[in-house]
Amino acid sequence: MHKITLIPGDGIGPSIMEVAVRVIEASGVSIQWDHQIAGMAAVDAVGTPLPEDTLDSIRRNRIAFKGPLTTPVGGGYRSVNVQLRQMFKLYANVRPATTFEGTRTPFNNVDMVIIRENTEGLYSGIEHEIGTDDEVLAAESIALITRAGSERVIRFAFEYARKHGRKRVTVVHKANILKKTTGMFLEIARTIAGDFPDIEFNDRIIDACAMRMVMSPEEFDVIVTTNLFGDILSDLAAGLVGGLGLIAGANIGKEYAIFEAVHGSAPDIAGKNIANPTAVILAGVMMLDHLREHEAARRIERAVREVIRECRCVTPDLNPESGYGTQDMADEIIRKMQSV
Repeated sequence: MHKITLIPGDGIGPSIMEVAVRVIEASGVSIQWDHQIAGMAAVDAVGTPLPEDTLDSIRRNRIAFKGPLTTPVGGGYRSVNVQLRQMFKLYANVRPATTFEGTRTPFNNVDMVIIRENTEGLYSGIEHEIGTDDEVLAAESIALITRAGSERVIRFAFEYARKHGRKRVTVVHKANILKKTTGMFLEIARTIAGDFPDIEFNDRIIDACAMRMVMSPEEFDVIVTTNLFGDILSDLAAGLVGGLGLIAGANIGKEYAIFEAVHGSAPDIAGKNIANPTAVILAGVMMLDHLREHEAARRIERAVREVIRECRCVTPDLNPESGYGTQDMADEIIRKMQSV
């Protein structure tokens, strides 16, 4: 039996996590869920967005399954997601983006994975205000990029490509301008590429990469890049395949892993039974693969893709005329799982 920390999250989080748990349990995998809280739910309950009990649970179980969290505005609160990634050294953020038959998108041939360094760069939180006691005249943020951090995420990307039968790794950078930081990232990637002669390697400058992604997304297979660039490109990739409601995410470290939907908590539609659960269900698929429950993962993935392909019993964002909601879509996915 697998023991997993379960964090429902905020807004639509509890409803989509509830159906994701139902789908995962219907696959037959034995899981003991350790229920914890974070985000606004935790602020309301215990006065902090990241309780020590939640941290202790992740330390014990080493794997967490998490819904979207709301970071309170003001009050000195840092992003809970960023804190979790840094505290547990979850250095690799993995976001696959593949076309779903049945969705309305400009492309039918997208199949890429964005792997982003997850703990450094401009999200390191090193910021300063410059000025007087009465007036802030300027502010600065420092992008901290280390050789060790770059090496481990780039090597992770090549190993991921080899393990998943992918053919190409593209490193994305701005080495023509940011010569010391992303220049070092590119230099390290070129060196590591020599250890993987079976994987094609190339590089793209960030702005040119964004253009090519929306013109010829089939050029990309695995992309590895720094924190800020990866954050932007992974949302761009989501737009190519139908939006964040279809994109799962994994945060992987040496000892811990957290799996999540990458979209927000959408409080405006909370409780309305219309939120698309696909992203978090597919995050569950990534989690099952991480646990080596590959057969169950494939059953769920096939069922999700079949339900979206039919585009009948899906949430309104996928088919405004469907008349179905979050719970209905989960029920249909489970029915498909049982019939294949």
